Amino acid sequence: MDLQGKWFFELITSDLILLYRVKSSLYSGKTDFQDVEILETTTFGRSLILDGKTQSTSLDEHIYHEALVHPTMLLHPNPRSVFIGGGGEGATLREVLAHKSVERVAMVDLDSKVVELCRQYLPDHSNGAFDDPRAKVLHQDARQYLTQTQESYDVMILDLVDPLEEGTAYTLYTREFYEIARSRLKPGGTLVTQSGPASLLNHTECFTAIVHTLSEIFSRVCPYTVYVPSFVTPWAFTIAFTDSEPRDYSPKEVDGLIPQRLSKNLRFYDGITHRHMFALPSYLREGIAQERRVVTDNNPVFMV
Repeated sequence: MDLQGKWFFELITSDLILLYRVKSSLYSGKTDFQDVEILETTTFGRSLILDGKTQSTSLDEHIYHEALVHPTMLLHPNPRSVFIGGGGEGATLREVLAHKSVERVAMVDLDSKVVELCRQYLPDHSNGAFDDPRAKVLHQDARQYLTQTQESYDVMILDLVDPLEEGTAYTLYTREFYEIARSRLKPGGTLVTQSGPASLLNHTECFTAIVHTLSEIFSRVCPYTVYVPSFVTPWAFTIAFTDSEPRDYSPKEVDGLIPQRLSKNLRFYDGITHRHMFALPSYLREGIAQERRVVTDNNPVFMV
């Protein structure tokens, strides 16, 4: 086995490490809020690393971002106004703007330096989205923005960094924050948040608690997962609905909606994929059913 050269390692759990080979380091530094690395890797291509955690890679970012954006956008009948929390690479913005109905998007990402670096080193992630006249990009705390704004939205997409104990985002996974977010949703609105790892080893780390917390605020929640190769684990998302009986779509209906609603072809998400993502294995269903934690400002959850 050839272990020569440079390697990047990432802690998946306290007892499990991911290693992948690095061709070169394109950027390594620290912003006012977090450590940033942008690496050229052999396996995944260009990779964005924040506080030691892989955020997205050239190889598979489309899996994560299509899974995050399109289910909640299609489950809303006519999303015209969208709020994005986080999403510094611009890929979430890219996918949102592919929806023909969208008239305005507010993307609020705290770290302007990360956005600048992604525009420089990962331009394919945003693919021109930052220059779309429908998009307004703001650099402030998402919680503060939603508390102060008078705007309301059809869809909220929370593409946030993980809730790390030393990080900047763990208060964006709490009951108090979700109450603020719900108050800025229009009637019939939907919210989706990335919800952390969902493997047998770590699904109770934060995923099940996020689902349970959202269920305290919203009339219905729908968790789902997708496998992202660069994360080396199934990854979880949770959609929350302001209406108690949101529309469910069959695979055939999803496949019909995609060309009607979107201005581009998708590489990952379609009707069969939609059905698969929402078909949770028994260990996740049991973990969610047994969860009793409500995440609050005083009792947050943290990822390893």
